[in-house]
Amino acid sequence: MNRRQFLYGTTAVAIPVLAGCDKDDEPIISIDESYPVGTFGATSTAEEVTLGLDLTGKTAIVTGCNSGLGLETMRVLAMRGAHVIGTGRNIEKARKACSSVPGKTTPVALELSNLDSIVECADTITKMDYPIDILVCNAGINTFGELDLVNGIERIFAVNHIGHFVLVNRLMPLLKKAKESRIVHVSSKSAYVQAPSVGIDFDNLRGEGEFDYWTAYGRSKLANALFSLELASRLEGSNITSNALHPGLVQTNIARNAPMMLRKAFDWFGNLIAKTPEQGAATQVYVSTNPSLKGVSGAFFEDCNAVIVSGNHFLFDKPMAERLWSTSEEMAQGYLIDWE
Repeated sequence: MNRRQFLYGTTAVAIPVLAGCDKDDEPIISIDESYPVGTFGATSTAEEVTLGLDLTGKTAIVTGCNSGLGLETMRVLAMRGAHVIGTGRNIEKARKACSSVPGKTTPVALELSNLDSIVECADTITKMDYPIDILVCNAGINTFGELDLVNGIERIFAVNHIGHFVLVNRLMPLLKKAKESRIVHVSSKSAYVQAPSVGIDFDNLRGEGEFDYWTAYGRSKLANALFSLELASRLEGSNITSNALHPGLVQTNIARNAPMMLRKAFDWFGNLIAKTPEQGAATQVYVSTNPSLKGVSGAFFEDCNAVIVSGNHFLFDKPMAERLWSTSEEMAQGYLIDWE
């Protein structure tokens, strides 16, 4: 174990609220050997995990392409030959990001808090008529503030889960057209250390009860994982796979709206305990492209391998995933298409 691995593994408690757990409750993570085991790990980069791959002829979509993990994911996929459709909250952000990387990229506006914007984005991509080989649901927020509702739904849940739920649904015909398509959901460790004690608290998705932005973020990331799980079940036997992942604690701008002391703490200690964007993007790029993962679906990945997570959590709770699907359909009523 080198110095960086040691620091990453042991000093995350310096800023636990960003790392997403308390050391006393630290779950044990082990590689799930029922899936293909790779040689990459926590310090691998997105370029390293795709070395030698040729993605020419493939089309990928990366949401939240304008910074952090999304920008690095788009850059590396385009570097390996894929045509990457990059989405940003507005077309200016998407254009700026797409023009900053070499390779074939196409910018599209996508505001995940606006259901009409999601439909417009999906329609724009549909008109391009490309089979979608890779869809990386990367974009996400944490408000670090008070309760805010979007279309009557708590904002973090609306953006991080409902937005991607609608987008995936609307793009399903293009995903089905590809010979092999992979849907990759960027979840988080927060899914199993910060979510409510009951998992998805279905009676509090519209701000009915107590609000805490860290718990809300954990809920939304658990929703990402459960959406992936149920999607994998519904797509079983098809050409499409669905997997979720924790990218690691990464030096991105997701904490830009955090309280001053929290931002300062990350500025001071982040370089010691956090991955770089190049390392943080490795797992989602690996799951999106690695040939050994053909047909793998319904798994949860960390550091480029499917994992088993100890302790009490709901990552693989099938009944909860089914209920979440039904609830999401109700919340997005009028914005979904029938693809099943």
